[in-house]
Amino acid sequence: MASTYTANSGIEKIGAGEQAGAWGTTTNNNLDILDRAINGVGAITLSGTTHTLTTSDGTLSEGGNKVLVLGGSPSGTNTITISPNDQDKMYFVHNNSGQTATFTQGSGANVSVPTGSKALIFADGAGSGAAVTDLLDGLAYGGTKVTSTATELNLMDGGTSAGTTAVAAGDGIVTNDGGTMRQTTAATFSTYFNANLVTVPSAITSSSATLTPSSAQSIYQKVDTSSNNVALTLAIGSLAIGQYIIVDKTSSSNTLTLSYPSNSQGVSLGNSASFAIAINQNGTIFTFVESIKY
Repeated sequence: MASTYTANSGIEKIGAGEQAGAWGTTTNNNLDILDRAINGVGAITLSGTTHTLTTSDGTLSEGGNKVLVLGGSPSGTNTITISPNDQDKMYFVHNNSGQTATFTQGSGANVSVPTGSKALIFADGAGSGAAVTDLLDGLAYGGTKVTSTATELNLMDGGTSAGTTAVAAGDGIVTNDGGTMRQTTAATFSTYFNANLVTVPSAITSSSATLTPSSAQSIYQKVDTSSNNVALTLAIGSLAIGQYIIVDKTSSSNTLTLSYPSNSQGVSLGNSASFAIAINQNGTIFTFVESIKY
């Protein structure tokens, strides 16, 4: 009985009573084929636009490697045909060829690996209709399929490419929610920013006070004069240029007197001041904009 060969790696199975005195040579060759199939790294030199990746029965061949490192100087996209078309194959691919490499085995699906990329592929060995599949296509984490494009992942990784797409209320914005990345709408962000654009401290009731902003946030400050007259001094504090203080006298009783520190410009308002706004002009002084009196 003559030798036969395994279906996918071409390992020789010596027939009964065959190869007397030559078993050692055949067995060592088989072990080398197994070694290559398990951990072999093969440098594949590409040229032109086609290449045949062959696994031959009983011999060491480049198609028998587990890892394929593609190099050479192909003239364009290189179509690599896995041969024969009836062998099941799984390859780790590292494409350093400078061109896209497209793996095919039959008339079924193909897999293209861009230059500089890596892939894990398998060929189903289905004969003339054989297909090649990218095992990393449809990658899932925790049961959730990853559907991101390379462009989207690059943007999340700090890509600087920016377009001019208009932002709409329903658009999603990715945010870090206490260590968990989530997506919420632009409208939700707008609501938050609007709600936190201006701080609203408790009403001032003491007869004399100085309002000094401790953070770069505009202030809406109520002043309650129902029990006594109030003299309030407005200071720049930590306000940024363009930020402001609004003062609202909430009672018609008694008086509110507004003044500014000596290094600020603006008017001092007397007894009938009810509502006023002071804007930080250049980081060091206020410019008085408007006041309303009873």
